[in-house]
Amino acid sequence: MRILGAIPTLLLVIAVAFLMVRAAPGGPFDSERALPPDVEQNIEKAYHLDEPLPAQFVRYLAGIAVGDFGPSFRYRDYTVSEIIRQAFPLSMRLGAMAMLLALIVGVSAGMAAALHKNSMLDRLISAVAMLGISVPIFVVAPLMVLVFAVSLDWLPASYAGSAGADRLIMPIIALALPQIAYIARLTRASMIEIMASDFVRTARAQGLRTASIIRYHAIKPAMLPLLSYMGPAIAAVLTGSIVVEQVFGIPGVGQFFISGALNRDYTLVLGITVFYAVIVIVLNLVVDLLYGFLDPRIRSR
Repeated sequence: MRILGAIPTLLLVIAVAFLMVRAAPGGPFDSERALPPDVEQNIEKAYHLDEPLPAQFVRYLAGIAVGDFGPSFRYRDYTVSEIIRQAFPLSMRLGAMAMLLALIVGVSAGMAAALHKNSMLDRLISAVAMLGISVPIFVVAPLMVLVFAVSLDWLPASYAGSAGADRLIMPIIALALPQIAYIARLTRASMIEIMASDFVRTARAQGLRTASIIRYHAIKPAMLPLLSYMGPAIAAVLTGSIVVEQVFGIPGVGQFFISGALNRDYTLVLGITVFYAVIVIVLNLVVDLLYGFLDPRIRSR
C-alpha cells in the first residue's frame, strides 16, 4: 500500500519538475552565436522539442517507465542514465561514509550528553551541536579549504588532480558535520526520555547496571526518533553533496546537476531530480520496515 501510495507522489514530482525546467528562461541550444532557423528547427524536431508540452510530458513518462531518462542535450553521445550510472557511485560512496561518520559520532555524543545530563559535557555537546546546525554547509566547506588546505597545507584542496584517500577527508567531514549535530540532539533528547521511563526504573530496581540497561532495554526505543530522521537525512546527504562536490571539484551527480541547470539541459536536470525522488521514497519505505523490527507494537498492529 505504501508503494502504491508513492506512485502519485512520484508523478507529482515529475510533473512539477518538468514544468519548472520548461519555464526557465532560455533553452538547451541557446548560445552567443544564433543558429540558423532551419538548423534550430531540425534540432528541436530531433529532440521532440517542437511537440506540445503535454505530448512531451507523456513521451517522457513513457521513457521513465522503461528506465530511459532520454539523451543529454549537452553531453553528446551520452544518455542521462549513463551519466547517472557513472557519477552516482562516487556520490554514494561520499554520502555513505559521511553518514557512517555522522552516526558514530552523533550517537556517541548524544548518549554521552544524555547520561551526563546538565553537566559541563552536556552543555559543551549541546553548544557544538547547535553551532553545527546553524552554520550552513556552503560556509563550512570553503572555510575548511582555507584552513586545512591553504593555510596549514595538511590536505589537498580539491578532489580533482589529487591522489590518495586524503582527498576525501574534507568532503566527508564537511558533509557529515550538520548530520552529526542533528543526530546528537535527537539521540540526547530520546535517551533522556527513555532513561526516565517506568521500565528503566524497574530494571534499575532489579539491580541491573546502567550499561546493561542501555544495551538490553533502552537502545532500541531510543533509536526510533533517530530512525524517523534517517530516511530524509540520507537523502539530504546525497543531495547536500551537490554543494560539497562543487566546492571540492568532485565529479559526482551534484556537479552534473549544476552543469545541467546552467546549460538548460532539460533531460539531465529532470533525470537527476526523478532519481533523487525515487531514493527518498525508497528510503522512507525502508524506515517504515525498520520501525516494525525495532518496535514490536507496530508488528502486532
